[in-house]
Amino acid sequence: MNTKKETGGFITIPMINLTINDKKLSVPEGKSVLEAALAAGIKIPTLCYHKELTPYGSCRLCLVEITAGGKLGLQTACLCEVKEGLVIKTDTEKVIATRKIILELLLARSPDSEKIKKLAQEYGVTETRINLKHKHTCILCGLCVRVCAEIVGRHAISFSHRGSKRKVYTPFDKTSESCIGCGACAYLCPTGAIKIEEADKNEA
Repeated sequence: MNTKKETGGFITIPMINLTINDKKLSVPEGKSVLEAALAAGIKIPTLCYHKELTPYGSCRLCLVEITAGGKLGLQTACLCEVKEGLVIKTDTEKVIATRKIILELLLARSPDSEKIKKLAQEYGVTETRINLKHKHTCILCGLCVRVCAEIVGRHAISFSHRGSKRKVYTPFDKTSESCIGCGACAYLCPTGAIKIEEADKNEA
């Protein structure tokens, strides 16, 4: 058991035992598989995760394979909560093959993103077989939307539309009066899709 002190006494946090890549771990209940892996020094790629924000699972790169102790198959590590007896592999053939497909899709969407190109190269993906008519710098990871809502508390940007038309917009596609120009969205953007520019002081 793990304990932490709070005002008025102690509370007990149950510890969960699981195995990742043959490494036996004991982590606090409520943690995600991704958090458990990262704390143990096990690398899992991700583009949409940040430890201070609610997990979103949009990039799908953090997929791992559960081989025992739970629902078997591929799971998104950032959204999968640790469970007693889980046995997880982060680098099986199925995991690697799926990540390569995801990276091909990301390259097709954002071929000029240095971060995506570098990550793809780590998996031996240097080109994509997928031909998309429209290229986008934004990969819809949601980091900008979440940091604005959860940390800054302004809700100056949000997702709009669905499916292939899904985009990050300001409310009603107009300059948001809620934006305070903090730059948090641009700072977290993994592809450089958001740029901070100084407004024209002469604008009305």
